[in-house]
Amino acid sequence: MSRPRLVVALDVANADAARDAAAQLHGHADVLKIGLELFTAEGPTLVREFAAAGWGIFLDLKLHDIPATVERAVARTVDLGVELLTLHAMGGPSMLAAAARCRADAAFPHLLGVTVLTSMDQAEMAAIGLGGKPSEAVARLCGVAQENGCDGVVASVLEAAAIKAARGTSFLVVTPGIRPAGSARDDQARVATPADAVLAGADYLVVGRPILRASDPIAAADSIRREMETALGDD
Repeated sequence: MSRPRLVVALDVANADAARDAAAQLHGHADVLKIGLELFTAEGPTLVREFAAAGWGIFLDLKLHDIPATVERAVARTVDLGVELLTLHAMGGPSMLAAAARCRADAAFPHLLGVTVLTSMDQAEMAAIGLGGKPSEAVARLCGVAQENGCDGVVASVLEAAAIKAARGTSFLVVTPGIRPAGSARDDQARVATPADAVLAGADYLVVGRPILRASDPIAAADSIRREMETALGDD
């Protein structure tokens, strides 16, 4: 089993809060996730800053637009030092293929297709015209993503093992919705523990509020890493 990486979701409002969290958690996590809120507030300068400091960067922008626009956006990330970049798999084959073509032979970023958001359950899917279970939609979208050049997908732990079985162990699975036992679910509908994620084959575990809102964020991150190591069989 490959060694999974712990991603801290910097779902904060500005660069000062992000820098404080990054400084506190340096050495206690592997990757920083910068999403729409923080990227909109601070732009690519902060991405470059954290990458230069040695952090892996997960740029979670969930790109979804016409192929030419997405292709140009992905081109800009190649020089940012980003490790992971998200695109909505529902953008379709042409959009995903354009992104992969633009990335070409560069090692990074790894392109991740977003399948079904972990905040969505079957009722939410039905409301927007997607029939069937979330797992069925995830399976279809994983195929679209892999066949059009994506390196992996974002999906819940509940689908991770099936994705690895169907798509191969080298196809990355990034799992949000990670909640240590006993913690609040917040707005996530499909959650799992760090151990569950590791045992399911997840390559990256994304954790935000259970670390950032903890009374001791370092202790919270270290506890999650210990749970991950135990699941791997490390003593």
